[in-house]
Amino acid sequence: MSQPLTTLVLAGSRPGPDPLLAGTELASKALLPIAGTPMLAHVLTALSAAPEIGRIVIAAQDTSTLKDNPQIAAAGLADWTTSRGGIADAVQAALREAPGPLLVTTADNVLLTPEMIAQFLSEASGHDLAVGLVEREAVRDAGHSTIRTWLAFRGGHWSGANLFYLGGPQVELLVEFWKTIEQDRKKRWKILGAFGPALLLGAALRLIDIHSFARRVAKRFGLTAKVVAMAAPEACIDADKPSDLPVIEAIMAARQTTASAASTAANAAANSSS
Repeated sequence: MSQPLTTLVLAGSRPGPDPLLAGTELASKALLPIAGTPMLAHVLTALSAAPEIGRIVIAAQDTSTLKDNPQIAAAGLADWTTSRGGIADAVQAALREAPGPLLVTTADNVLLTPEMIAQFLSEASGHDLAVGLVEREAVRDAGHSTIRTWLAFRGGHWSGANLFYLGGPQVELLVEFWKTIEQDRKKRWKILGAFGPALLLGAALRLIDIHSFARRVAKRFGLTAKVVAMAAPEACIDADKPSDLPVIEAIMAARQTTASAASTAANAAANSSS
């Protein structure tokens, strides 16, 4: 990337009760502790450690309880904005303020790492729009037991990694269109059908792959698009429901074990050479 990107972190609450907050007195899902740390702090830590990232903007309906949390405050510097509409409204506002391309992610993307960010932005660069996805077989091969929303296309089933790259103001027309289908974002056939019968039929019969589908959708808006197949299988596992939490914490524990082993090996090598 030629210059650090502005990043928008969506940390708001959806209408209705959140099953993750049942039995807690927390005002926001972003405050829910995972491995002892609020989920938003995990995301901020990853973004702050990525050299590709510049200004970080966090959007939520109520920002006061989030920015006053000491663990979140310690995780990284961020600007805060009050979100008064839906996801598309927050994205549109951030896009208009960003000096260049915009990276969008979410507060529940707690397994995000600087390595994931680097891969995604490297492959997204030069396109008007990019989205990070993970293929289902990669998740199965990694042994992660998780329930996700899978999009079936020729050559595989895909789930989102909560990573979006918007190349600039030229994508505003697509963002406006997203407003009309935002409430159906979890309903696969409604989303696909919104792009017309030909693309819907192609997806239903698995006549096209996910990459072709993305290119054709973008072309309708005069844009170029890229599907980034994320190398890390866990990139599609966010904190969306209670059953996700033990899976996420097990992955975090495995990462910590690997990091500790690497540190021990490095120290041993340094001591042996001195």
